[in-house]
Amino acid sequence: MKEQLTTTTRDVARELARKYSTMTHDELDILESVLVPMKFAKGEAVLREGDTCRNIYYVHKGMLRQFYYKNAKELTEYMAVEGNIVMCIESLFREEPTHLQIEALEPTIVYCLPKRRLEEVALHNVNIQILYRKILEESLILSQVHADLVRFESAQDRYKKMCKLSPQVILRSPLVYIASYLQMTPETLSRVRASTLID
Repeated sequence: MKEQLTTTTRDVARELARKYSTMTHDELDILESVLVPMKFAKGEAVLREGDTCRNIYYVHKGMLRQFYYKNAKELTEYMAVEGNIVMCIESLFREEPTHLQIEALEPTIVYCLPKRRLEEVALHNVNIQILYRKILEESLILSQVHADLVRFESAQDRYKKMCKLSPQVILRSPLVYIASYLQMTPETLSRVRASTLID
């Protein structure tokens, strides 16, 4: 598995440290030992409804979508590209089955941070504790940003804000998922996109 990856777990540990917390050489060694690389084909499930989420997923290459079913309809909760974190936070902390699902929208490489192992090493390493806390903070802030987007913004402003915050998702994701994430119909999204181009 690891031989197929051109990037090493050390590189990914460094990426995470740069993004979330400064680390000593020893702490990087420990973080590297926690990381588990996984590959998913396009359309493959990373996590299914009814599974218990035990990992924080860091997207190294590719794209993931988090979604759920309501009234037999698929609703997109989140889409993540390179450098983004994905988790089912309630399932992760309560250690209970999730209602959410995660699938790969492209051939994807993720590096898992198993929660139990991460918590073990965080007990003895302040900078890994900081990394863990900042990952959780980022996840909560993203959830709040999305909630505020659909609560307070017009359809046009929702789309414009998403273009600014997640340009790669806009470029690479099927429109039906973008529409679902922004809580509008594909027809409304098409109209909004057309008027945005005219502006």
